[in-house]
Amino acid sequence: MLTIPGNQSRFCDGISRRSFIKIGALGMGGLALPDALRAEQRNGIGRSQKSIIMIYLPGGPPHQDMFDIKVDAPSEIRGEFKPIRTNVPGIHICEHLPLMAGMMDKLVPIRSIVGARDDHSDFQCMTGRLSRNQPPGGGPSIGAVVSKLLGPTDPAVPSFVGLEPKMQHRPYNAASPGFLGVAHQSFRPHGEGKVDMLLSGMTLDRLSDRRGLLASFDRFRRDVDGSGLMEGLDSFNQQAFGVLTSSKLLEALDYQREDAKLIERFGKGDPKPRGDAAPRMPEQFLVARRLVEAGVRFVTVAFGFWDYHGNNFKTAREDLPMLDRGVTTLVQDLYDRGMEKDVSVVVWGEFGRTPTINKDAGRDHWPKVSCALLAGGGMKSGQVIGATDRWGGEANDRPVDFQEVFATLYNRLGIDASNTTIEDLTGRPRYLVEGFQPIRELI
Repeated sequence: MLTIPGNQSRFCDGISRRSFIKIGALGMGGLALPDALRAEQRNGIGRSQKSIIMIYLPGGPPHQDMFDIKVDAPSEIRGEFKPIRTNVPGIHICEHLPLMAGMMDKLVPIRSIVGARDDHSDFQCMTGRLSRNQPPGGGPSIGAVVSKLLGPTDPAVPSFVGLEPKMQHRPYNAASPGFLGVAHQSFRPHGEGKVDMLLSGMTLDRLSDRRGLLASFDRFRRDVDGSGLMEGLDSFNQQAFGVLTSSKLLEALDYQREDAKLIERFGKGDPKPRGDAAPRMPEQFLVARRLVEAGVRFVTVAFGFWDYHGNNFKTAREDLPMLDRGVTTLVQDLYDRGMEKDVSVVVWGEFGRTPTINKDAGRDHWPKVSCALLAGGGMKSGQVIGATDRWGGEANDRPVDFQEVFATLYNRLGIDASNTTIEDLTGRPRYLVEGFQPIRELI
């Protein structure tokens, strides 16, 4: 995974964080190539290019002002936005998402995500689980699991790279490789951008000699180390060597190589924070597509700032059109390139917002129900899953747990999440999801 931080922002809990784009498998490929091939064969996907793009909306987007507008609710709940028809009869969404409305046959809004907690953290969106009662070492993110099971598709494309510099406050990414450990931790060249991926005064011959020397030391240390740590460090060396001796990653990151008309369709974002807001960069969606096309298994993009305690409607009028344009262009681009069956897209945040509008014209935290948007992956699109009550406060039809979404995403990668296990630090096998199957309406 490649993590590119943006500008620093401050959430309502007072913690300063940075926006980010995370690129890769959210974990490093610790498997040797033969192991990766066996894992893919076992999961029935061969040397596939199956991948996932997760668009994470930090702060918790207002579900009842996006995909679940309540026209019959009182004004203090209904809000200011009107619903519009989509190109699928019977499905209506917010008037400020007209492009999504025009391609609803390629999308799947979920109006009934349940099981969240009131916590500004990406942990549940990245792991499918709550942060409490974690196993020793912590629960791994979905990307770390994918990295463990499938490994990288190409030694020149890192599974997990973090470009974040040292910061006083942690970025908005509480999820980690957890008990999967160092082999699935990020490869981190220091610096704000890609500059440290360039070698100065180093030839490939010198780099090869250095690699050989390090390998000889590592073999010795591995022989006397029973913890598996050195094996993980070896995988770092292998991944680093692949990245440093290839331009493939840098080329994938350079979205300016794309046709100017396509870049224009994605829209130009705002790299500067708007007050306390995080940058909104739909260009990152184009970078994400380029990365999965280059062989990256999992790409996560953090987009915008959705902690609308005040001025909910004013701010949403600015944010929703940009999200609308970026997501629909991404999905259409996948279809245009014939990638819609191989690349799954999920858009969501950590919780929903209160049905009642507060005195500051905002909506507060509401973990009882939230929303998500799915596309691609060969899923059955053009339908809505779930429904909430008259006020949009609770799911009253087809509640969908975070782990159901995860089971579906794993399924799209060819992984049977209910029967696949990974061992924790005690050697205990842990199921990827527990008690949940892929969303039946989609598969």
